[in-house]
Amino acid sequence: MSHLKRLLPAVLVFAFTSWAVARPPAVNSGESLVKEMHARYAASWYPSVTFTQKSTTYYPNGTTKVETWYEAALLPGKLRIDIGAPSAGNGYLLVDGNVTVFKDGQVKANIPQVNMLLVLGFDVYKQSPEATLAIAKQEGFDAGKFHEDIWEGKPVYVFGAEKGDLKSKQFWVEKDRMLFVRLLEPDRNDPNKTQDIRFADYRKLGGGWIAALVEVYVEAKKVFSEEYTEINADAKLDPAVFDPKQFTSVHWEKP
Repeated sequence: MSHLKRLLPAVLVFAFTSWAVARPPAVNSGESLVKEMHARYAASWYPSVTFTQKSTTYYPNGTTKVETWYEAALLPGKLRIDIGAPSAGNGYLLVDGNVTVFKDGQVKANIPQVNMLLVLGFDVYKQSPEATLAIAKQEGFDAGKFHEDIWEGKPVYVFGAEKGDLKSKQFWVEKDRMLFVRLLEPDRNDPNKTQDIRFADYRKLGGGWIAALVEVYVEAKKVFSEEYTEINADAKLDPAVFDPKQFTSVHWEKP
């Protein structure tokens, strides 16, 4: 018994030390947030995904326009969007920070543009934290500004803004699952207005997650929404799918 009494404190110290070592690192800055997002899913997140998207545009006069889009992503950095039937040749290619716009099978524009939804909702889990942080800095997000908040009743981390600031470029990440849920930034059409993009209805997908609902608000008014169906992780995607020269001839699926 006396031997056990001497042994017990040592066991407790070892157990406490082991628990302390096993704890995930504290998230207390923008940099540590991105690193923890990556660490949480780097080994399990799917490398590719395809889905059908119901896209709804909401106009000020109360009318709406509904389109079917077909999307394919190869992570990190590549997204293809076909608007309507792929045979029509309308859509976008987003490849490594560059966007090519197609209309009737012809290239209408080719511009450098980062899609932060692709970066924060997908790429962050499949590329190095340093790459994500560099993109965030390039796009005007201040990693030095960070706070915790509540969103939809759940604790979140906020990268890019101090508490109470809803004007600076910022993104919100659910604390429990380390999933991107909100992006606030100036509206592209009117920088004086704030665009508020929300990822919702998260569903388990392969070794990761996907938000099956995306909503876009400008000055608190909904202007666009995306609803995903026929979601397929780990899709086998030919690299030619993301080649601008083969946009009309190669596709991941023919609806």
